[in-house]
Amino acid sequence: MHVLDWAVLIGTLAIIVLYGVWISRNDHSTEPDDFLAGKRDLPWWTIGLSIMATQASAITFLSTPGQAFSDGMQFVQFYFGMPIAMLFLAYFVLPIYYKLHVTTAYEYLEKRFDLRMRTLAAGLFLIQRGMAAAISILAPSIILCAVFGWDLLLTNFFMTVFVVIYTTTGGSAAVSRTQELQMTVMLGGLILAFILIIRALPGGVGVSEAWQIAGATGKTQIADWSFSWNDRYNVWSGILGATFLFLSYFGTDQSQVGRYLSGKTLRESRIGLIFNGIIKIPMQMLVLAVGVMVFVFYQFEQAPLHFNQAT
Repeated sequence: MHVLDWAVLIGTLAIIVLYGVWISRNDHSTEPDDFLAGKRDLPWWTIGLSIMATQASAITFLSTPGQAFSDGMQFVQFYFGMPIAMLFLAYFVLPIYYKLHVTTAYEYLEKRFDLRMRTLAAGLFLIQRGMAAAISILAPSIILCAVFGWDLLLTNFFMTVFVVIYTTTGGSAAVSRTQELQMTVMLGGLILAFILIIRALPGGVGVSEAWQIAGATGKTQIADWSFSWNDRYNVWSGILGATFLFLSYFGTDQSQVGRYLSGKTLRESRIGLIFNGIIKIPMQMLVLAVGVMVFVFYQFEQAPLHFNQAT
């Protein structure tokens, strides 16, 4: 690690925490609605980027390129149903939440059914989200431990403390604002990673040549229109199956519902949802393209042996 690497790592973490604190500096409200919905004053672009960042955890940027290394670009078909799901939620589900003026999906369940239903759904969500958050924290911790030689347990602990600080300091608004910043950093990092991999290829091998090499090994196929129950990914499973998965996740999971219920108006929240549905597919293609380029790189270089003491 060079001085510049340390500066980027520490600077990014510090800016994220300080930004969350700064956003909430004048907010002394103790109302639960203000904490959960951020006073409902977020613009559509913040909502859209926050939704993307909520779904795109460290797992996306650490494991998805590895998946592309093995399977190529086909995984992007899984997201073909997202625009359909976002349109349905934006025009049929979101207005219901706004009409009832709820701040959580589980508050709606109480209004529709009773308190027991709300408690059950909220409890199941907390269990599921707790397990998912643990994995999302573990993934970058493994990378940091491999680079710095840190203890995995302590790294997990300090990363959790770091996340809790800016979450509890500013509530939903601070989380959404910092996620907007995080998403910008992540997209910039993806583009930079793609460029650096291309520059690391042997002379005479540019983007088009690298893509041809990947295509010769079947890594560049994006859409498979054939219908088969045995295919892992195809257009039909993405459009039909994934649509219902995204309806469930984005329509009922509070980690997402809380993001788009923080909008200034119904229109802002609606545009944010649709923006996420449009941008997510190109973003996922970029993540996969990085993995494909890593595959091409190791056609010219000796691949390292897998050895990580942290795991």
